[in-house]
Amino acid sequence: MDVKKVLYVSQEMEPYVAPGALSTFSRTIAQGMQEKGAEVRSFMPRYGAINERRNQLHEVIRLSGLNIPIDDVDYPLIIKVATLQPTRLQVYFIDNDEFFARHASDGILETTSDAECNDERAIFFVRGVAETVRKLRWEPSIVHAIGWLAGLVPAYIKTIYNEDPSFRSSKVVYSLVADPEVDSAFDTSIIKKLKDEGFSDEQLASLEGATHRSLHKLAIDFADAIAISAPDVDPELIAYAKASGKPVLDYPGECPEATGAYHELYKSL
Repeated sequence: MDVKKVLYVSQEMEPYVAPGALSTFSRTIAQGMQEKGAEVRSFMPRYGAINERRNQLHEVIRLSGLNIPIDDVDYPLIIKVATLQPTRLQVYFIDNDEFFARHASDGILETTSDAECNDERAIFFVRGVAETVRKLRWEPSIVHAIGWLAGLVPAYIKTIYNEDPSFRSSKVVYSLVADPEVDSAFDTSIIKKLKDEGFSDEQLASLEGATHRSLHKLAIDFADAIAISAPDVDPELIAYAKASGKPVLDYPGECPEATGAYHELYKSL
């Protein structure tokens, strides 16, 4: 396909959180694809540790103000944006104090200690991204989700938003990265909450057990392609991806050198 517009939805991104395998990959793949001529937009949470003044974040009033209901509670959605210099890459931030003000010292989620609301945090993040893209009236040809917090992106784009003009032609790529919490469990009510969102029991079958591993499997189920984006991905997830029969990009090395491999994957969809 023609790779014109690429949406990156990432759990974390350098320099807004500390450098690390996931945050560095999220930045370099987005920058690399922009350098190849694609129109790129990136989304991540606005963690409480992010210094808004230093990073020049500002609220986009026309995109904010929507409430996202989860389990009979309305949560306000605030959208902020920054321009990553010198590339001028547009980075949007999904902001809500209930879900993202609590953070580890380096700005990354405390997934174990805060697990009781990780299910709602993931739902809010993904729906916040989708609703913002709709308001932007932007139609990405590729949606690339990175990190467990973006693990619901494939399912939502391919079901809840599959007829929306912004996403009906989108192909979804899911990156498998190292997840130290792969055996950690969500609150099991995540399944009920997703059913309330409109998912069926059949669609959620692979989420049995409600662990990070099962969330990654759900993402694989709905993605159009899977990329192995780290050298130390859980072997069970790699096997599950390859058994899916979908295109799988074996780990191509670190970006920016490997950017071309991702570009070729996008074009093949």
